[in-house]
Amino acid sequence: MSTINDEKFDVVRTETLVYSVEVQKAIDEILPSDDPLDKPDFDTIDYINNLFPTEQSLTNIDDVINSLECKVDSIDNDIRSVIRGQIEVNKDGKAELEEAQHYIKHLFSQIREIRQKAEHSEEVVKEITLDIKQLDCAKKNLTTSITTLNNLHMLVSGIESLRGLTTKRKYGEIVMPLQGVTDVMEHFKNYTDIPHIAQLSTEVKQLQKSLATQIMADFREAFSGPNAKNFVPNRQMTEACLVVSILEPKVKDELLEWFIDLQLSEYTHLFDSTEDVAWLDKLNQRYAWFKRQLLQCEEKFRAMFPVQWELSERIAVEFCKITKNELSKLMVKRKNEIDVKLLLFAIQKTVAFENLMAKTFNGNTIVQNNEKSLNNITKQPIINTETEEILQPFSEELQISNVPENIPSLIQKTEPKLNSSPFYGLISDCFQPFLYIYIDSVDKNLSELIERFVSDNKITLAKENIDEQTATVLPNCADLFLFYKKSLVQCTELSNHNPMLALATVFQKYLKEYATKVLEVNLPKLSHPATSLTTNVSNMTKDLIKDLQLLPSGMTEASVKNINCTPQELAKICCILTTADYCMETTQQLEEKLKEKIDPSLVGKICMTNENDLFQNIIFMSINLLVQHLEADLEPALNNMTKVPWQNITAVGDQSEYVTIMTTHLRGVVPIVRTYLSTSRKYFTKFCITFANSFIPKFIQHLYKCKPLSNIGAEQLLLDTHSLKTILLDLPSMNLDDNRKAPASYTKVVVKGMTKAEMILKLVMAPTIKHYTSFVDQYLKLLPESDMTEFQKILEMKGLKAAERNELLNIFRPRNPTGSFVTSTAALSSLKQYTSLIKKNLISNSSNN
Repeated sequence: MSTINDEKFDVVRTETLVYSVEVQKAIDEILPSDDPLDKPDFDTIDYINNLFPTEQSLTNIDDVINSLECKVDSIDNDIRSVIRGQIEVNKDGKAELEEAQHYIKHLFSQIREIRQKAEHSEEVVKEITLDIKQLDCAKKNLTTSITTLNNLHMLVSGIESLRGLTTKRKYGEIVMPLQGVTDVMEHFKNYTDIPHIAQLSTEVKQLQKSLATQIMADFREAFSGPNAKNFVPNRQMTEACLVVSILEPKVKDELLEWFIDLQLSEYTHLFDSTEDVAWLDKLNQRYAWFKRQLLQCEEKFRAMFPVQWELSERIAVEFCKITKNELSKLMVKRKNEIDVKLLLFAIQKTVAFENLMAKTFNGNTIVQNNEKSLNNITKQPIINTETEEILQPFSEELQISNVPENIPSLIQKTEPKLNSSPFYGLISDCFQPFLYIYIDSVDKNLSELIERFVSDNKITLAKENIDEQTATVLPNCADLFLFYKKSLVQCTELSNHNPMLALATVFQKYLKEYATKVLEVNLPKLSHPATSLTTNVSNMTKDLIKDLQLLPSGMTEASVKNINCTPQELAKICCILTTADYCMETTQQLEEKLKEKIDPSLVGKICMTNENDLFQNIIFMSINLLVQHLEADLEPALNNMTKVPWQNITAVGDQSEYVTIMTTHLRGVVPIVRTYLSTSRKYFTKFCITFANSFIPKFIQHLYKCKPLSNIGAEQLLLDTHSLKTILLDLPSMNLDDNRKAPASYTKVVVKGMTKAEMILKLVMAPTIKHYTSFVDQYLKLLPESDMTEFQKILEMKGLKAAERNELLNIFRPRNPTGSFVTSTAALSSLKQYTSLIKKNLISNSSNN
């Protein structure tokens, strides 16, 4: 019977449909069911066993079979109804499709009929409007012919009239007919191949040339003739100017060029290069003369010349061009006589004059006449210098002291420029080749400033003058960047091309000078040789670089020595550190501001990465010195730890004396450093992390020297290690009233390092006799990433004999893993249990005492 049932089950299994995961998921979403028969992993045997768990339940087999057969019949009926419904749906769909196709054919026939009617209507309209179009064409041709004849009549009559008026110099009556003749000739410009039209065109040109020559002669007679001094602008000359406006533009240009030269002829003689008044110190007299001359010219000739000629602006532009050329030649000849004060004075007066011209005139004549604006090709755009602060770190918030009196003020208050005016640079561009004088002056002033800073620091950083109030950013640092700001503002007004690039180079030079001569030189010297506390310098350096993400350029392991700092030297180190931090941030802002102000083509040449690296190096050195000072204080206590006879300890008591000594030193130094670094909290955190990364490996090295150890001695050391771990975790917030938590990055370093120390002591206490393999297994659990050397040191701490050590080493050697230290879950669990035991012992000992 069972064989037959198995065969049936096999048939059922082969006929079972298996769907993909996506299909089965879709079916479950559409038809959710709790019936086990609907499960994709339905198992027939399990289902039957659930229905008949015992032999007594087989008595109900007929009822179950009848129930299942009813369910099968129900499902079959449902399937039949669904299939029949689908058949009806298919029939209805075909009928609707045929009906839609019928409607589409009917629609196409209607569209075709409408298009045919539209084409017919278009042909009817063309036939109706054909005659109208012909009449319109005839009307247009007739109108053109009449207009042409009228224009021809006007041209002939106008030429005859102009001949008589020109001879009589009646310029007022010439204006209208001349304008008319000019407009008519524009109409006939396409008919010049007709002989009669060509002849009239020639006569008009001759007439215009005759008028130009005659008016020019009248002006020369009026302004340069015998009675020129007594000439008073009259109506005839005013009307002559109106006539010139109608003639070709070159006639007006020639007339204005001659008249402007005449008005500025006195200027060229008065300020000839051989005259004393021509030099830069008398530059203001040039501009004063022009203002008077321009005022007189406007009062006398304002009514004579048309407004659209913009005579005053043209005179101003020509004056600027002459002045620029004359000053350029003069400065080349006498460049040895130019100093920075004279140069800045000349630039100031010139920029002020250009500001006045920009406010008075709109500069249209400069833009319109390309030939007269040739300097636009070489002109360097002047960037607007407003009175606002240009660098945020240099604002009033820093309470910066003033620049010393022996450094000249380079900032002159000038009115804001209108960058859109082409008058800017029209004269002042001549000073561009001589701005190196200004750059040299800035270089010299900064050199004197650095020398003063060096001497001032001997007082500022003197031991007796360092306290909590002065261990912040050095005041001379703010003075330096204030001078930088003023120089940058001044240079922005002068030029944003090569001179600004040269200024940036000077800035870089003295940032290096400040970093080396003012900051680095004042760091405490490394006077003591390296001791046992500094044997792990390489690891400390790597960890510090990793934590600070700095590149200590010029810093080598050989330069990292132990130091013995006083509290005053601690303050000095912190003061230099905060100053270097301020310099680094401000230098970045200075670089951004230089890139913003300089010409876009030179932005790529502005880079102060090397200077930032210098300040980063000083920060690295400062933190390193602070760490070494703290380590030097803790070294005697660590040495005392190795001198304790741990194998003779008979009972576990309170924490050892060396832990108390280390706690005292930590509480004496760390809060002071935290106070001094209150303005640079991030570096206090880095100091703590660096100290932990350096001190904990040294502590572990000293643990290895505590040998041999008894179990009681190891327990005492484990208690001391736990106490020291608690102290280190509280290091950043030591002596603070609030319950401030240490940063997670610091806590991670301490937990990682001190847990390893605790695991070492736990292994020292683990039994090894007759359990060598289990000891190695426990070692690999607690220190899964240890090495052979470390394993051997722990065996020495246990005081094992050479034979026992060798046997354990032979077991450990094939299983020696590689990598970094990782604390396992088993290790932490074991540590927690043992810590609880230590606490119980402490409580017991305290109660006994």
